[in-house]
Order: sequence, then structure tokens, then C-alpha cells
Amino acid sequence: MAAPRAAKRAKLDRGAAPPQRGEDDYVLGNIVEIELCNFMTYDRLVCRPGPRLNLVVGPNGSGKSSLVCAIALGLAGDPNILGRASSVGAFVKRGEVAGHVKISLRGDTPDDMICITRKIDTKNKSEWLLNGATVPRKEVIDAIKKFNIQVNNLTQFLPQDRVSEFAKLSPIQLLEETEKAIGDPDLPVQHRQLVERSKELKALEVALKQKEQTLNNLKALNAQQEKDVERVRLRDNLLRKAELMKKKLPWLKFDMMRKEFREVIEEQEKIAKKKMEEAARIWEDSKGPIEELKKHRATYTSNIKKISKQVNENTTKRQKVMEDELQLNAELRAAFDDIDHLKKQEKSRQQRILKAKEDFAAAEKELKDLQPYELPRDEMAQLTEQIARVNVEIKNLKAERNGVESQLAREEERMRKCSDRLKEMESKNSKLLQRLRTTGADNITEAYYWVQENKKKFRREVYGPVLLEVNVQDKLHATYLENHVPNYIWKSFITQDASDRDYMARQMKKYGIPVLNYAGERIRTRPLNITPEMKQLGIYSRLDQEFNAPDAVKEVLISQAFLDDSYIGTDETHRRADEVSKIGISDFWTPDNHYRWSKSRYGGHISGFVDTVHPSRLFVSNLDVSDIENLQLQKEQHKKNIEGMNEAITKFRKKQRQLEDEEANILKQKEEIINTMRFEKKRREELQSRVDMRRRMLEDLFQEDDVESSTRKLVDQVAKLNDKRFQTMIKLKDLLTEAVALKWSHTEKHMASIELDAKIWEMEKGVKKFEKDANHAAREYEDHLNKEFDVMPRTIEELEAAIQDTESEANSMLFLNQNVLQEYQNRQREIESISNKLKDDKDQYEMCCSEIESVKGKWLPTLRTLVSKINDTFSRNFQEMAVAGEVSLDEHGLDFDHYGILIKVKFRQTSQLQVLSAHHQSGGERSVSTILYLVSLQDLTNCPFRVVDEINQGMDPINERKMFQQLVRAASQINTPQCFLLTPKLLPDLEYSGACSILNIMNGPWIEEPAKVWSAGDCWRMVMSAGGR
Repeated sequence: MAAPRAAKRAKLDRGAAPPQRGEDDYVLGNIVEIELCNFMTYDRLVCRPGPRLNLVVGPNGSGKSSLVCAIALGLAGDPNILGRASSVGAFVKRGEVAGHVKISLRGDTPDDMICITRKIDTKNKSEWLLNGATVPRKEVIDAIKKFNIQVNNLTQFLPQDRVSEFAKLSPIQLLEETEKAIGDPDLPVQHRQLVERSKELKALEVALKQKEQTLNNLKALNAQQEKDVERVRLRDNLLRKAELMKKKLPWLKFDMMRKEFREVIEEQEKIAKKKMEEAARIWEDSKGPIEELKKHRATYTSNIKKISKQVNENTTKRQKVMEDELQLNAELRAAFDDIDHLKKQEKSRQQRILKAKEDFAAAEKELKDLQPYELPRDEMAQLTEQIARVNVEIKNLKAERNGVESQLAREEERMRKCSDRLKEMESKNSKLLQRLRTTGADNITEAYYWVQENKKKFRREVYGPVLLEVNVQDKLHATYLENHVPNYIWKSFITQDASDRDYMARQMKKYGIPVLNYAGERIRTRPLNITPEMKQLGIYSRLDQEFNAPDAVKEVLISQAFLDDSYIGTDETHRRADEVSKIGISDFWTPDNHYRWSKSRYGGHISGFVDTVHPSRLFVSNLDVSDIENLQLQKEQHKKNIEGMNEAITKFRKKQRQLEDEEANILKQKEEIINTMRFEKKRREELQSRVDMRRRMLEDLFQEDDVESSTRKLVDQVAKLNDKRFQTMIKLKDLLTEAVALKWSHTEKHMASIELDAKIWEMEKGVKKFEKDANHAAREYEDHLNKEFDVMPRTIEELEAAIQDTESEANSMLFLNQNVLQEYQNRQREIESISNKLKDDKDQYEMCCSEIESVKGKWLPTLRTLVSKINDTFSRNFQEMAVAGEVSLDEHGLDFDHYGILIKVKFRQTSQLQVLSAHHQSGGERSVSTILYLVSLQDLTNCPFRVVDEINQGMDPINERKMFQQLVRAASQINTPQCFLLTPKLLPDLEYSGACSILNIMNGPWIEEPAKVWSAGDCWRMVMSAGGR
């Protein structure tokens, strides 16, 4: 299942409180640790920046900018934003093929870390890990967006090679970068919406003007041609009216002729009446044949029904005859099959008899030839003897193994007792820790167990507390040692690596426990030389000789407490204390007192101090480290013995398995002989059984019935069935002949009836259709003409005169453009279409204006407020460093793509405020303005950190000092994000606060010696002296 998609960055409320700092002073998204491996100038680097202002200091070329590149690339940045290389492969250290960057971001709690790892190689491939799990780059980007980290935003991330680009930002670009840096995701989105809508509004304005202009032009052209169009329409109406008059003229002439015709008709009406009566009589006479034809058709129909009935009866009879024939045929085939079966059965019986005789003879011969099997008794006795010998060896081996196992149990019991003794001694460590608690180290137990739980995180072994590492055999010497060594050393932890020391120091700070570092260089210890003179005075030893401890612990105690200068004496030494100082011993112990002698630097006189020996409070237990070591050695010896015994037992088991395998092989040989005997016996029995079975089978074959009588019966049955089939086929032939005749007669009569019906139906259908069409056409023509003709003159003379006048009037109308009407109508349709589109565009224009006003009402007041706050801070800070400066919003009405932020500054009283650019200000002045603008964004932005690389280069010392003071003051505020300022140098005597962390880049062969001294934890004077050498 795919992993779930990361949530989008939560929308930030402009009035919400900033993220609260935790107990460790970090806020959500701060960089807690940076780890580099084979990256640019570094083989390996682990850097733990502070939560506020981090000053990364180092000479040019030491790797400061490498740290910036690591932050950018590790947080999913593109190489192009760094201005150095376009591919990630260029950031792998020269001579290596791969490297990685690991960035640890602060989570919700100090223990919650978001670890982002980017592995790169010279083939420009990247692999991403989020909290140790491999993920795609998009998931890393989503995780970073939650913290509003924008490495491509110059107001948050300003690398060295892009410092000049910030001054080159146009006011428009500066506004965009500021909107992104503020942390409110609505501002850039609303700005983009306004820019897009304003462009759309301008496009609509242009379209509206063009369409209105086109519409006005078309309307003007149509207005010019309206008179010509009216004349064309009038001429067309006159010509159409003349055509209609011409159509009425024949009707008037027809009316005159019809009047004359009626007179003639009346005369001939009588003649026509006689003819009509004659036609009616003929029609009546023609009906008789039609009735006869219908009767004839009815007779045909009756005959067809009778013939169909006879055909059906004939078909039924034929089906019955066919079924009888099929039944007889099936019986005949069955009889033939039985005959064939009997013949095959007889042939098979003879073959089986022959085969049975052959098998019987072969079985008898095989039984006769089978040789009797004899059991090899000597071999069986030898195998039995071998099995007994192997069993004895296995029994002896088990006895030896049981003895070793008993020893193993006793050895394990000794080891258990040794372990219990070690645990008991370790409990004495708890008593020593409790003693340290009573002396003021309240959290020593928690610190001790924290070190034990985190031992794997250290590069080298860590010792401590020192009290637990020291073993003193003599209680009196323990009292001397406790009184001589400062109390803070007994509760201290000792590291052997500089990075372990730094890590331990941060962790032990909350416990209040000091950390000492042992650099590994052995201090030359003076050998103990007790002269006869010392012996006379009671001196017999030295403090550094009277205790045991690990080398690192012992070296630290000697170097810190000067134990090799403190001697141990007796009561005789106490009585002759004045003489002791004369032989060069300035520090010695007696059972009751501690004597110290010192020489004045000025007068050269010697002063003596005598302190009472206080009873031991720490070394109250007789815990002996050598006893622990001896027990550990014994435990290791027991462990080795147990391992040796386990190996011996393993060998015994292996040898026992070999003997058991040998016994199994012998048993297998014996079993094979027995199986062979059983097989031979079973084989003889099987052969005898086979001979008996084949004898019985041969006897059964001879006793089977004769086949000839069964065959004769089947032949007689076949002859009878053939006679029945012959009679059936004759009957079927007669029925088929009758059926063919009936079918032929039925078909002829049926076809004749169908042809007659078809002719009658076609004739009646045609007559009805013609009658209907004629009546309909006559009615339509008569109605149309009546309406048109009613308005025309009633006489032929008047109608002809009206036709001539109408045509003359129409012909008198002349036109230059014969297509003027068509053009006018086309333009009219185009005017209607453009008018509809113009209406839609106006509606969209009003909607766009309304949307712009709505978004502008949210965006512009917020932006004005933000710019005003930036201006207040910028102006106040600028007055402290220069003359004057201001930040203003450059507004352009509805041209939202021209909105920008103007940074105006002046560095001289006589000059005017000028916009920040590369043409008006120097490099140092631009750097001052840039850093002050970034500081002005501190309280308004909601980003976890900001990176500025060598922004102070080019500034004069006065401005650089003022700039640094403002950065320190801003870093001390509660809401200030984590800041990284990279510089090759810092001015002397700058004022620092607790919010500042100094990260010194010590890289390169020329500072190898100082780096070693610094890692060893020595003072700065030693570092400087090493650098001088």
C-alpha cells in the first residue's frame, strides 16, 4: 500500500502567535544538526548550530559557503539557485564518487527530529531518505513546506554568489519575494489572481471596443442602403402582382367561353343523359362476370382445402411406413451384428485356446527351470557380530559424553557464581554514586545511567564518574587521595575525543556535571625514586603510585592534581617536617597532617601550610577494581572452558552419529539378505500359482458352447426381416406417387387464386389513389387562386391595362447594384450576432470587475499594512546606521502586474532619497540596505531560519559594527527565527549576547596544528601559540 500523501502546509493566521520556543530554546523547523560526507571541501563534518544567531567564521576557501550549499541541497533546493553549478554531481568532493548531506530539523519536542538525507554521486543521481526511510523527492518537499522553508526565496536564503542579485531585484520581483517570505499563503495567490483578472479585463475592454466599432459600421452601411432596399422590394412586389394578373386573364376568358358553352351543353344534355343511362346499363351488365369470377374463386378455394387435407393424410401414412421400415432395418442390422460377433467370438476362442496352451507350457518350463535359493548363514553371522561391536562402542561413547556434560554443568555453575559476584560488585558502584550525591552531585546517578545507555553514540570510550574508575588498596592512602584531588574531579566524566566532549558537555549541562577531555598524549611521569635520605625521614611512596585506574583517568588525575609531586610519609616524617622541605619535597602527607611548602615570586621566602587530614567520605567501600578485573578474567576463562566442552560434546555427538550410521548400514545389508530370501520364496509361489491358473483357463475354453447352431438361427431371422422390409417399401412407393400428384394440383390452384387477388387489389388501389390526388389538387389550386384573384379587376380590358401599368412601373426602377438586397440581409444577420456577443462580453466584464474588487479588498489592505510595518522597522534601523530610508508600496491602479516594493535610501544629508539599485549605491551601501531589509522582515515572517552569506563584505567598519549590533539585538527577541551569518572575519570588540553562537570553520592543511590543539580542549593562548609555530 502506498504511503499516504503528506498534508499541505497549514494556512497561517496573520494574527496568530509565533511558534513557542522549547526548553532547548529551539522552535519548530530550526536546524539542529548538519552532517556532511564527501561534500565539496569536507571529508566529514558534524555541525550543531545554535537556536538563534549563528556566526559562521572562517578564512576564504575554508568551506563556509559549502555549508550554505549543503543546507540548500539537503532541503530539496535546485543547484541553480546557488549560482555555482547546474548539477548535483559537481558538489561531490573531488576524488570521490558519492557523498551525502543530512539535515536534522527540530520537531514538536526536543527528542522529535525530522532527519532529511540526500545522497548524491558524480552521475548526478540523488536518493532521498526521510527519517531513515527511502522516499521520493516530492514527499521531502511536502515535509519541508510544513515549516514554510523556501530556499529559492532570496529574503530567506541569500547565498554568496547571489548577494548581487538581491540588489538587482526589480520592485515587482521584490514584492513577490516578500509576499512569499511573509508566510501567509493567501497573499501571493491573491496577487496572481488579480494579475490574471486584470489582464482578462484589459482583453475584454479591447474586445468590447472592437465589437462596438464593427457594429456601428455595419449599422451605418445598412442605413445608407435602406432606400435602395425599399425600391428593390417595391419592384419585386409589382412584378409578382403582374404575374398574378396574367394568371387571372385565362380565367376571365374561360368564364366568357363557359357561358357560350352552357348553351351548347343544354342542347346536348339530353343526348348525354341517354348515353349515361346506356353506360349505367353496361356497368350493371359488367357486374355479372365479376360475381361469376368470385364464385369460381370460391370453388378453387374449396378444392384447395380438400387437396390439403388429402396431402396431410398421405404425409401421416408415409411417416408411419417410414418408421416401420426404420424399425425393421434396425432389427436386421442387429441380427447381422450378432452373426459377425459369433464368428469373431469363435475365432477369438480358437486363438485364446492356442495362446493358453503356449502360456501354460511356458509357465511349467519357468517353474521347472527356477533354481532353489539357499540362505548365506556365514555372512549373516558376521553381520550380527559387527552390529554387537558397534553397539558396544556407542555405549562407551555415550558414557564419555555424559561425563563431559557433567563437567559442563559444574563449569556453568561456577560461571553463574562469578557473574553473581560481579553483579554484587557493580552494586557497590551504586553506593559510590550515592556518596557523590551526598557531596553535592544531585544528578550524578541520572548522568551515569545516561552515559551507560548512550555508549554507542561516542567515538571512543568514555570514563566516569572518576570515583568509580579509581581503586585504592590502602584506606589511609585513599584518605590522602580524596583530600588531595579537588571534589569536582571525582564527579567528572572523561572523554577521549573532542566531538564526544562537545556532545557530552551539552548533555551534562542539564545535570550540572563537568566533562574533562583526554587528548591522548601521554604525560611523562617521573619515576619513583626513594633515596636513603627520604627513607630516614619516613618518606616511602608517592600518591600517583598508590592507586589503580585506566590510563586516561590516571593521566587526567596526575595532570590536574599534580599527584606525582605529592609524597607519603609516616609519623617520623611528621616529627621531622622541617627537614623534609630542605630535600626538595614541597608537598607530603603524614597520618594526621598535610604539609605544603611554596616559594614567593617576589621575596623568594618560603611559606609552609599545614592542613589536618579529614576522614574519607567517598572511599568508604573496599571495592577493589582489581577484584572486578580478576572476576571478569575468571568469567572469560569459564566461558572458554564451556566453549571447549561444548566443542568436545559436539565431537562426541558427531562420532556417535558416525557409529549409528555404520550400524544402520550393517542392518541394511542384513535386511537386504533377508529380503532376497523372501523375494525368491515369493517368486516360486507366484510361478506355481500362475501354472495352476493357466491350466484352469485352458479347461474353461474347451468347455465353451458350439457357435454353429446359434448362427443358423440368426440367418433364418434375417430372411424374415428382409421380406417385411420389401412389403413396406412397395407401400411407401404408392404413397409418394399419390402425394406428388396432390401437391401439383394444390399448387396450380393456389397460384391462380393468388394472381387474381393481386390484380383486383392493384386496380382498386390505383383508382382510389388517382381520385384522391385529383380532388386534393383541384381544391388547393382553386382556394389559392380565389384569394389572389378577388382583388384584381373583373373585366379582361381592365385586367390587361393593369398588367401593362404594373410592368411599366416595375421596369422604370433601375439599380446600380443588383445584389443590394442580399448584402443588406447578410449585414442584418451579422448585426444580430455581434449584438448578442457584445451583450455576453459586457456581462463577463461586469463580473470580472466585481471579482477584482472583491479580491483587491482583501489583498491590498493587508499588503499596505505589511509594507507599513516593514517601513517602520526599516526606517528606525536605517536612522541608526545612515541618514534615512523608507519602504513603500508602488501602486498602479488596476495594473496589478506593475505593483512593487520600493526601497529608498540616502547615505548623505545633502542627497535625496533614491531607489535602491546597482546604479545609485555602492556595494557596501547595498549590503547595508539589504541586511536591514531582511532584519525588518524578522517580526513579520514565519520561517524557521534565514541564511545570509558574506553580506558584510564591502561595508566600512562603522556600518559593519552597527549592522552587527542590530543583528544581535534582533536575535535576542523572542520571535526571531534562527539566523546563519557567514563571514571571513569579524571586527574586534564586538558586543555579543547569549543568543550568539560562534561556529569556527577550521579546515585546510595550514591550520592542522591549531585544530588539534582546539580539539584537545586547551585554552585559546595554546591555539594561538600552535598557529604561530
